[in-house]
Amino acid sequence: LWACKKARRSCPYGATSLTIGQSKNILLSGIRLLNSEVFQMSIFSSTGVTVRGATITAPDDSPNTDGIHVQMSSAITIRGSTMRTGDDCISLGPGSAHVWIENIKCGPGHGISIGSLGNAAQEAGVQNISVRSVVFAGTQNGLRIKTWGRPSNGYVKGVTFEHAVMSNVQNPIVVDQNYCPSNINCPGQSSGIKISQVNFHDVRGSSATQVAVKLDCSPSNPCSEVSLKDIKLTYRNKQAQSYCRNVKGTASGVMNPPSCL
Repeated sequence: LWACKKARRSCPYGATSLTIGQSKNILLSGIRLLNSEVFQMSIFSSTGVTVRGATITAPDDSPNTDGIHVQMSSAITIRGSTMRTGDDCISLGPGSAHVWIENIKCGPGHGISIGSLGNAAQEAGVQNISVRSVVFAGTQNGLRIKTWGRPSNGYVKGVTFEHAVMSNVQNPIVVDQNYCPSNINCPGQSSGIKISQVNFHDVRGSSATQVAVKLDCSPSNPCSEVSLKDIKLTYRNKQAQSYCRNVKGTASGVMNPPSCL
């Protein structure tokens, strides 16, 4: 299946190793997942799910092998786990609320992502997300929010990313509201997802690219109430850069790279 996808042929959808759906009050402890065809684990339409001590592994070039994908679910806890994947270590889709992620080792992979969001015009929002004490090693992204560049009624609010360590991460902090793969159905459009109350606190380590902080928000729905505090990111042992567009917020504490807010 992976070879088929890489060749961009017409391929089967593929199977997720473990799906928790329409369930409540679930505890998964010490589970090991290896080389799923697509998502390693999916949690949807569920409440009160705790995953702890998970080990999730797939090659860094395996397509769409997210470690854990959460969607239309609340009261979700993921802690004390190690994830090596070809896509996001953890991804949070529409309708994710009251999610606590803590003490995660991520890499290789695409980081921890909210999104992509806004694929549909009518979409549930994402709120009350806490991500703390995560180590990213050699990942494509660190802490990311990603939305399609086209109209939608969705939102992201009440998110805290804190105590993260980056080791040679391409995009340590990134908000991208111009996601438009293959430039189909979205060129020239503006994301309708409203992003507010997002905190990046105590993020340190090394960036693999010069722009370590990128906040690229929607021109029609600028990001608001974004907080940067104690950011210490370097590029090749030198000062990195930050980039901001259509974003309002505050910066405090040590700021390296210098804040663009």
